Amino acid sequence: MIARELLGTAQVPGGTELKLYRHDRDFMIVMGHNELMSSRMSGSEIALATETIKRLKGRPAASLLIGGYGMGFTLRAALEVLGPEAELVVAELVPEIIDWARGPMVEIAAGCLDDPRVRLIMGDVGSVIDGAQGDYDAILLDVDNGPDGVVREGNGALYSSSGLRAARRALTPGGVLTVWSAGPDPAFTRRLEKNGFSVDEIRVAARSNGKGPKHTIWFATPN
Repeated sequence: MIARELLGTAQVPGGTELKLYRHDRDFMIVMGHNELMSSRMSGSEIALATETIKRLKGRPAASLLIGGYGMGFTLRAALEVLGPEAELVVAELVPEIIDWARGPMVEIAAGCLDDPRVRLIMGDVGSVIDGAQGDYDAILLDVDNGPDGVVREGNGALYSSSGLRAARRALTPGGVLTVWSAGPDPAFTRRLEKNGFSVDEIRVAARSNGKGPKHTIWFATPN
């Protein structure tokens, strides 16, 4: 039996500790007893990008804000679909996440952080959103286990009414706010609608082969 190997630890600012493990050829990022990310389960992270871009209906120079990097599956999927004029801003709060991407998980990253269309911001995606005004065609949030499963207390503001209003201001006309969650959250759906969004909610398999648990993605477009 192959043992799970601890490769690194990281402290989430204002949150708890993350651990990076390798088991054979697979990687996992774990918080406590919860597996936040796994290289075996990339299906919904890929859909986060591809389904968002479909809803942008072919904008040739789309500007996307992705928070956070995770294992890079969302970023890589977006780069594969978007053209050379696109701009992608990645906001990542935990420095070790990027260190791991450039270190033990470099093959998974496949150079996506070095793509000339990508700009990396080390910081809170909420602060990036607050400082924007009509800057992004899409904002893709995958920083927690969902609106009801925040990794750090400060992230709760992203899913609050004030956070949703900030996201609306940061979007271009017809832009899309996309939010990933480990499971459904009817209260969050209602909050999106109460704050002026039309909502399309889908369930996506965790694995790219269509198997595994189902995750929830909201696509919210300002009315």
